[in-house]
Amino acid sequence: MAKLTIDGREVEAPDNYNLIQAAELLGIEIPHYCYHPGLSIVGNCRMCLVEVEKAPKLQIACNTRVTEGMVVRTQSDKAKAAQKAVLEFLLINHPIDCPVCDQAGECKLQDYYMDYDRQPSRFALGKKNHKGKAIDIGSEVMLDQERCILCARCTRFFDEVTHTSELAIFGRGDHNEIDIYPGRKVDNKYAGNVVDICPVGALTQKDFRFRMRVWYLHRTASVCGGCARGCSIDIHHNRGRIYRFKPRFNPDVNSYWMCDEGRHGFPALQGETRLTEPLVQQGDRLIPEDWPTALRRVATTIAGYKESGGAKAMGAIVGAQATNEEAFALKDLMINTIGSGRVATLGWSPPGASGDDDLLIRADKNPNRRGLEAIGLSRDGLERLSAAVASGELKMLVVMRADLVRALGEAEFLRRFGALDYMVVLDSDANETCQMANQVMPLAAYPEMDGSFTNFQGQVQRIYQAFPSPGNALAGIEAIARLGHAIDGAERAATAAAVFAKMSAAEGAFAGLSLEGLGAHGAKLGEQTGSEHRH
Repeated sequence: MAKLTIDGREVEAPDNYNLIQAAELLGIEIPHYCYHPGLSIVGNCRMCLVEVEKAPKLQIACNTRVTEGMVVRTQSDKAKAAQKAVLEFLLINHPIDCPVCDQAGECKLQDYYMDYDRQPSRFALGKKNHKGKAIDIGSEVMLDQERCILCARCTRFFDEVTHTSELAIFGRGDHNEIDIYPGRKVDNKYAGNVVDICPVGALTQKDFRFRMRVWYLHRTASVCGGCARGCSIDIHHNRGRIYRFKPRFNPDVNSYWMCDEGRHGFPALQGETRLTEPLVQQGDRLIPEDWPTALRRVATTIAGYKESGGAKAMGAIVGAQATNEEAFALKDLMINTIGSGRVATLGWSPPGASGDDDLLIRADKNPNRRGLEAIGLSRDGLERLSAAVASGELKMLVVMRADLVRALGEAEFLRRFGALDYMVVLDSDANETCQMANQVMPLAAYPEMDGSFTNFQGQVQRIYQAFPSPGNALAGIEAIARLGHAIDGAERAATAAAVFAKMSAAEGAFAGLSLEGLGAHGAKLGEQTGSEHRH
């Protein structure tokens, strides 16, 4: 550790920190463009020039390591003059695109101009160099060469992270420009990250362009449900609609990045097939009904099977798309209220899904398979359930967040479960299994509820409700609590924190953990957590 002084304030920083990182410990921003903590340091933008006592000239903060006794001034006259000069150079050929640029509201050129420059241009608008605009470079990314400030973040990302090197800097002097190599396109599964790290509007996402100004968007911390990695993300939303997913830094899971499969996965969460009302089979159709009626019918059906065939006549299947809390709540209901231990899980990945890679993507497209395993649910139980159906012992099945028909195929589903008398489905979308159900109960999608997922490495991460679910859909734990009340009249935990606490007490893998203590980065199964920290 090194003790240094920045703008008159003392701070102690690790020896491997640069001055940008050390200043951040004090809440001091040193402006920068080319520096990114997930990439190598090139020091080419010169925006982070600061005055260091005893140094003969200004130093770039990004590539200056802290040393004991160092005295740094970020707001001296020399530093301010350098900042203004650098911004003037960067803006010489920059187009006046701000009113139509999607980066407006999160553009570091705009921000830094207002904070460090505020001087009129000395160069006529008509004399600016003109370069390519709205160029489709592949992988849903658009390039505007006129807006580029040549920070080289994008080229370093493709060189150092994906190792695909699709972009490079071509030309000389003020005619330099970012471009793809002739005859090539950007073609990798992480290309959207260059849009995240571009500090200006040079790289934009095709599916987000001109859809929403960023100052109208709300941001909620969550976890990507696209695969077993469980990347930490922020959901950007407005009035109950998701507009984009962005990666959120997590050193234990995904660093600063996320894959494009997860990034573009949100439209499936808000499509036209969303379930918004309970449904009951009437003839060959499913018709809407209200929650009290639906719950009474299921409770009466369960009571009938308990009386005639015993609790073993009923079972449940939980999909690995369910949260830890939902899976535990249904298991608890089955064992301690209904009296049946016949609970299994289904972890399924769609045909053609990508396999594991060396960066983030996992072949397992279920965000919580490890969590279900941690509470004692496994796919082996599925075979035992289908055997019990074949023997005539199992009559009723509760299916939560598991599309059995699509996973097994219709013929195999009918062979295994076609002899069931009654099937209740709890899910967020009208899938193929819903068409086979006697009753369907609508659930919230994961951006619409609180809870947690456990990734394949055992990292338990919290998800937050970004906005309410549509119609009368409920979070799974609330639907299960209501069903339990309809069965025996007892009140049950219906919040994610309360169910997690109960799960922590009952399941050894979660011992010592609490939902409030998971923090911004989560905690490993079996590890104690500290106080609540929402990021």
